[in-house]
Amino acid sequence: MEPFVIHILGCGSALPTLRHYPAMQIVEIRGKQFMIDCGEGAQLQLRRHRIRFTRLSHVFISHQHGDHCLGLVGMISSFGLLDRTAPLHVYGVAELGDMVRRQLDFFCPHLSFELCWHDVDPTQHSVVYEDRSLTVETLPLCHTVPCCGYLFREKPTLAHIRPEMLRCYDIPMSQVNNIKAGADGLTPDGQVVSFSKLTLPPDPPRSYAYCSDTCYMPELHGLLRGVTTLYHEATYAADHIDNARKYKHSTAAQAATVARDAGVGQLLLGHYSQRYDDENVLLREAQQIFPNTMLTQEMQSIDVMA
Repeated sequence: MEPFVIHILGCGSALPTLRHYPAMQIVEIRGKQFMIDCGEGAQLQLRRHRIRFTRLSHVFISHQHGDHCLGLVGMISSFGLLDRTAPLHVYGVAELGDMVRRQLDFFCPHLSFELCWHDVDPTQHSVVYEDRSLTVETLPLCHTVPCCGYLFREKPTLAHIRPEMLRCYDIPMSQVNNIKAGADGLTPDGQVVSFSKLTLPPDPPRSYAYCSDTCYMPELHGLLRGVTTLYHEATYAADHIDNARKYKHSTAAQAATVARDAGVGQLLLGHYSQRYDDENVLLREAQQIFPNTMLTQEMQSIDVMA
C-alpha cells in the first residue's frame, strides 16, 4: 500500500505559545506532498520534518486569519531565494490571493517561478484539485470569516496480481495490465483462467478530511461519511462552550460528535487554545464520545490507515 501520511507542523490556535506552532500540516500521498495552511514558522517546521521545499507543489489555505496564512509569503520568498523553477499552486479565497500578490510585488518582485493562485469558494462543496490518483474537495465550514476545510480522497486502485498464479498457469506478463483491469487470463494453449483466480482485491481507498476553524455544524457529518481519518479543530473543552459559540470554534466533545455521526475511522484533535498546558482534558472529553481519538502534536507523522 502506498504511503498516506499526515505530518503535523503545528497544532496551536491564534495566540502563539512556547509549546505549539499555528495549525498547519503536510499531507503526503502516493509520493506527492500537499500543504494545508501556512502559519508563522512554516519554513522552520518543514526543515525539522526534513521535507524538501522542492517537493512541495500545492498549498491549500482554509481562511485568511493570520495563524493560518502569515507564513505563506515568507515561504514563497525562500523558494525564490533557492531559485525554484517549478510552479507553486496555492488555493484560497480571492481576497487573500490579492493580498499575497501585493506583498510579493513589494518584497520579491522577481520570483524565479510562477505562483498559480486558485480562487476557492468556501461556501461550496466542490473538487478543486484532481490528478490520476486523488481528488481534493472543499468542505464549507462556519467561522467568523469565510472558511473551508479540505477532503483528500484516493481514487480506487486496480487489483493486485498474484505472481504465483501467473507462473502456475504460464500466463505471459504481457497480459498483466489487462488482468489488473478486470480481464481473464489466457494460457498459451488457449485455456481461460478467471480474473478472480489471478488477482487479490485492490487496497480500499483512503481519505483524510481537514476541518479547520469552525463552530459545531450538526450537518457537517453528511460530507464526511465514512472518511478514514478526520482532523477537527477542538479549541476548547466543554466548560468553555460560551467562548466556542462567541468565536465560532468547537469543543472537543463537538468534534467527537461529528466524528461519531460521520462514522469516520479515526479522529485527530488540534487548534488548541493557549489556555491549556495539558491538552489531555480535551482528549478525555472527546474519547467519551468517540474512543478512537488522538491528540496531534508537532513532529508527529500519522499514517492514514484503511
